[in-house]
Amino acid sequence: MLTHINSSGRSRNVRRSGNAVLDAALVLPILLSLTFGTVEYGYFFFVKHSMQGAAREGCRAAIVPSADNTTVTQAIAASLKAAGLNTSNTTLDSRFTLTLTPSNVSGLAGGTSVTVQLDTTWGQIGVRPLGLIGSAKVVRGTTVMRKEE
Repeated sequence: MLTHINSSGRSRNVRRSGNAVLDAALVLPILLSLTFGTVEYGYFFFVKHSMQGAAREGCRAAIVPSADNTTVTQAIAASLKAAGLNTSNTTLDSRFTLTLTPSNVSGLAGGTSVTVQLDTTWGQIGVRPLGLIGSAKVVRGTTVMRKEE
C-alpha cells in the first residue's frame, strides 16, 4: 500500500494491486523459453560431443594391428554407455547406426585410412521440451585414422 498526499495536504491510501502479477505474466513465458531452449541446445551439444568421442574411441580400437569389427563396436558401445546414451557395454542400441570404411578392419595393410561414422536422429535420443531441434535432425560423430603397421 502506498501513501499519497494530495494538493490539499490530506493523505490517502492508494492501492496498486495487480502490477506484479501482470509483470510476471509478461516475463515468465520469455524466461521459461530461454531456460528450456538452453536445456535443449545444451543437451544436443552433449550428445554430439559424446558421439564424436565414441567414434574416436572406435577408430582408436580399429587402427591397431590385431583389431576386428567386434572390438570396434565394443569400444563405441562402452564409450556411449559411459555417457549414458547406450544400455550395453558390448553392443549398440538400435538407435545408433555404425558405418566402418572399409567394412572389415581386420587384416588391413598399415597406413590404410579407417573411417568410423556413428549416426542417430535427434528424435530417437534427444530431449525436446520446446521442439526447437527437429526430430529428423541427424546427429553424427565421424573420425578418420590410419591403420598402424
